Amino acid sequence: MNEHFQVAARREGTPPRVEEACRVGVMRRIAAARLRYCGLTAMTDDVMVVVSELLTNAVLHSGSQDIGLSITLPNGFLRIAVTDGRPGAATRRCGSNHNESGRGLHLVQAIAEMNGGRWGTEDAGATTWCTLAISAPERP
Repeated sequence: MNEHFQVAARREGTPPRVEEACRVGVMRRIAAARLRYCGLTAMTDDVMVVVSELLTNAVLHSGSQDIGLSITLPNGFLRIAVTDGRPGAATRRCGSNHNESGRGLHLVQAIAEMNGGRWGTEDAGATTWCTLAISAPERP
């Protein structure tokens, strides 16, 4: 699965338009459909968090106008990758219990580790990815 969406240019520090924020929800639904198609619905909750966090980071922090989501199944893993085309290191900020943001990549790391995977960046930070080990497919 490879999907892309456009984001309008905006000044640093200004929030994305409502329509663009809603695209994260659309991409989550597409990802959930992909999981159903592959018989991996047991992974849905964890994948939805990862997809939400990686896409939201790209929308809020990359400054890119083209964001892509890729979900593939290489060698026993589910690989989720978000590409924004803008090099820059994804960093885990120290979020406290009182902050509304800053914990996203900590969540991605925790979910990856709980599922026998990992996360990272490539292409000088233009792509942030996460892998999750695939358990046996579910039976209907």
